[in-house]
Amino acid sequence: MNQESTFPRLLGDIGGTNARFAWQASPGAALTDIATYPAADYATVLDAIREYLRAHAKPTPRWCAIGIANPITGDRVQMTNHHWSFSISEVQRAVGLDRFLLINDFTALALSLPALEAGQLRQVGGGQVVDGGPVALVGPGTGLGVSGLLHTGGGVSVPLNGEGGHVTLGGTNDREDAVIASLRRRFGHASAERALSGPGLVNLYEALCELDGVLAKPMTAAALTAASVAGSDPQAAETEALFFSFLGTVAGNLALSLGARGGVYIGGGIVPRLGDRILASAFRNRFEQKGRFQPYLASIPVFVVSAEVSPALIGAARALDVL
Repeated sequence: MNQESTFPRLLGDIGGTNARFAWQASPGAALTDIATYPAADYATVLDAIREYLRAHAKPTPRWCAIGIANPITGDRVQMTNHHWSFSISEVQRAVGLDRFLLINDFTALALSLPALEAGQLRQVGGGQVVDGGPVALVGPGTGLGVSGLLHTGGGVSVPLNGEGGHVTLGGTNDREDAVIASLRRRFGHASAERALSGPGLVNLYEALCELDGVLAKPMTAAALTAASVAGSDPQAAETEALFFSFLGTVAGNLALSLGARGGVYIGGGIVPRLGDRILASAFRNRFEQKGRFQPYLASIPVFVVSAEVSPALIGAARALDVL
């Protein structure tokens, strides 16, 4: 197929909170007309797509790729952290697309990692990347995304498509064990996402208040982090500390599982907004705290992804050419 005939292309990055779209007019062209829509404002994904095309006066795209915060196991998609439910083939027909590729949002983010520049990454300890080594990716946002990237011969990168955010959360001390027990009583299964996400921050706070015998204040994730900075609420401050500790444990487990000597990357919406606070936290200590494998993990660099343009949009663009 003539590559020109697959353009223009519509690209998307859909999470539980926002739907982001971009336009690519021709092969190798920069992404343009990037826009963000609150997902709650639209009854369906099709409504959001149509609004984007209308608002930006775009013609029907030929190809479209969307990274979405959900497992893709067939034609039917029911989002985990949002109400949208749809048929991939029905959306394709309704928009008039020649090709509609739907992938997990962290698969898309993983595909973008080789294209990121140094200024879009903040290193949190460790040494140098081992060229060609496996790459790990984890990201707290509305949920907890997990992926990775394996480099094969010929410069081809293969993304991993999984649901690692729902692994069982593990503690490293009595306080963490007590918090996890509280989450287990509440949810049945205490997954990593129950702690490492926007709603997870609230879950941690409420668990700490329960353990300390104090009344939990109505809090959002943003209010919790603000209260932590202000020092106005001891449970809020401990919530942020626990968040980074649990994130370090989960990221270290992922690094060991993948042998991620190509680096561990932290995406999602939460950690980049917290700036340098990860540097003063227990994150790196917990990342490396794996007994005999501490020296192995100490050499692995961790990078926080902080980019103005959603990297998952870049990954969606790359996905159309490699998947």
